[in-house]
Amino acid sequence: MPEVSRFSGIVVTMYFNDHDPPHFHVRYGEYRATVCLDPIQLEQGELPGRVLSLVMEWGQAHRAELQRNWTRMAIEGSFDLIPPLV
Repeated sequence: MPEVSRFSGIVVTMYFNDHDPPHFHVRYGEYRATVCLDPIQLEQGELPGRVLSLVMEWGQAHRAELQRNWTRMAIEGSFDLIPPLV
């Protein structure tokens, strides 16, 4: 599972040829979550409130890049790293 970004102890990953709808996966310590891309929202799992806020902010700021990665992973099998939340 490729790591597309990492910030504040949060690891963001995406799978090659994953199921729809487009989404990304988040790990933070023992917490795991799946976040949809359109709209950016928690689909499954659980994150501490502050971490969820950071992930939502990051997802909104990089939604277009996340969508491009989703498509590229399915078609080309490649992806770009996405800058962390600053």
